[in-house]
Amino acid sequence: MKEPDRSTSKASLTIPSMIGPITVVADGDYITEIHIGRRRPGRDETPLLLETKKQLDAYFARRLTIFDLPTEPRGSDFERRLWRALERIPYGAVRTYGALAREVDSIPRAIGGACGANPIPIVIPCHRVIGSNSLGGYSGGDGVATKRKLLALEQPDLLSGLS
Repeated sequence: MKEPDRSTSKASLTIPSMIGPITVVADGDYITEIHIGRRRPGRDETPLLLETKKQLDAYFARRLTIFDLPTEPRGSDFERRLWRALERIPYGAVRTYGALAREVDSIPRAIGGACGANPIPIVIPCHRVIGSNSLGGYSGGDGVATKRKLLALEQPDLLSGLS
């Protein structure tokens, strides 16, 4: 996460995808929000938004496993620390809420809350966090159905045995 350039204004672009429309919001030189299943007014084609579209298209086509985009998620110190931990979960892998809680010295419920507050889903892969015996929740798009699609995209065999 880099320091933002506050001298420019917000721009947004809605991108079609296999999980519905994805609206990407940039503030200056940084991606600050991604909304799954919602359109936001505006069709800005800044270089950053077009690069984000290119990378998201490649992700959904299974040609990209690591995003290389400048992001600035806004949240508490704890949330930002957790979101950095989420970025370390490899493509096609998952971590449990409990494992992440131990990693960042917290509790699973707080991990779930911070995942739900993630303003840049997919790029910051909160969908890769699951319960010990279930998928857990998901705040984007159609909730757990969207999480299931993202996990199946990355690792089709991952979902066997999880409800």
